[in-house]
Amino acid sequence: MTRLRGPWFQHRVNPLHIYCRLIDVGLSVQISRRLSIFYEKHFYHSLLRGLRLKWNM
Repeated sequence: MTRLRGPWFQHRVNPLHIYCRLIDVGLSVQISRRLSIFYEKHFYHSLLRGLRLKWNM
């Protein structure tokens, strides 16, 4: 679980990292941007919020 707290996890779940990986696999810039924005709005913030609650306990 300690690995989730480190920079590796923060980097992997970062919306910019997701965007870059989508570009790397061949998706267009427009589709990659839309998907990473959707991911950020619907998953990223709630994921970080949930992890912060667990870490503070």
